[in-house]
Amino acid sequence: MKLGLQLGYWGAQPPEGVGELVAAAEEAGFDALFTAEAWGSDAFSPLAWWGRETSRMRLGTSIVQMSGRSPASIAMHVLTLDHLSGGRVVLGMGVSGPQVVEGWYGQPFAKPLARTREVVSIVRQVLAREAPVTNDGPHYPLPFHGEGAVGLGKPLKPIVHPLRADVPIWLGAEGPKNVAQTAEIADGWIPIFYTPKSAGMYQPWLDEGFARPGARRTRDDFEIAATCHLQVVADEEEKRAVTDGMKPYVSLYMGGMGAKEQNFHKQVFERMGYAELADRVQQLYLDGHKEEATALIPDELVHDLHIIGTEGEVKEKVAQWEETGVTTLLLSCRSVAEVRQVAALLA
Repeated sequence: MKLGLQLGYWGAQPPEGVGELVAAAEEAGFDALFTAEAWGSDAFSPLAWWGRETSRMRLGTSIVQMSGRSPASIAMHVLTLDHLSGGRVVLGMGVSGPQVVEGWYGQPFAKPLARTREVVSIVRQVLAREAPVTNDGPHYPLPFHGEGAVGLGKPLKPIVHPLRADVPIWLGAEGPKNVAQTAEIADGWIPIFYTPKSAGMYQPWLDEGFARPGARRTRDDFEIAATCHLQVVADEEEKRAVTDGMKPYVSLYMGGMGAKEQNFHKQVFERMGYAELADRVQQLYLDGHKEEATALIPDELVHDLHIIGTEGEVKEKVAQWEETGVTTLLLSCRSVAEVRQVAALLA
């Protein structure tokens, strides 16, 4: 199992010390560097900016929101960055949710699985550069022939010859149908809440995708990149403090992400067996009682989602994650010392 440094997306201001963090990860033997986007910073710019100081690590997005750019635009970003990095890009994409897609990007959210399939197809056509790119699907028709079209659209090949036709495409997916489609059409999967305890729930969904005619990968060469916070602590007191510090993030995803009627993250927690808790947390969160919602998050859930413990406990838990099929563990390390400590411990 490989290690990746997960930089995530920015908060109110750009993070400090990232250059040093990335340099430490490269030196310590981390396999990959990943960036994200929500509705503020984008994923590609930080990856290019900090990735330019690396020479070995893979450079990945987790995740690019597909509605934020046309499929051809996504492919252009990937084509360009893959050349600049010498063939180290991993394209991680996802559909996001209706609040962001329709409220921020002003695009329709309906039919997310069909839209994903079309985006992947178009990106692969661009990178293959075997013929002018076309798409007959209803979501991203190429050439465009909808309302407002002047009828002069022409199928095109990219001017630049892509460095690689097979840039890995990993998809963020949460529900049964989306996970199955990911196993069918993608090179890897970026789950948001994949843990040793919940891993068994996902296996039949993955198997369904691998079994479909024309599936791109098998379980043997399919990547699973799971994200968690890993922290080595000295004693139970520090473990308690770190555990409590992670609870606001859990309550945010459980109760504050998405609309009350449609919160995909909450649905994952429900499938994990926390349906009653998720209802209570969401109600408190949406009513503005965030601290009360956070107080309901049990320690056991935090320790299922993240790896917090002494050196021995961390090594044991990391082995459990690897046994479930995780090929890359994306870690949100916060300091150079932490990067070095994790790398030395897990080497």
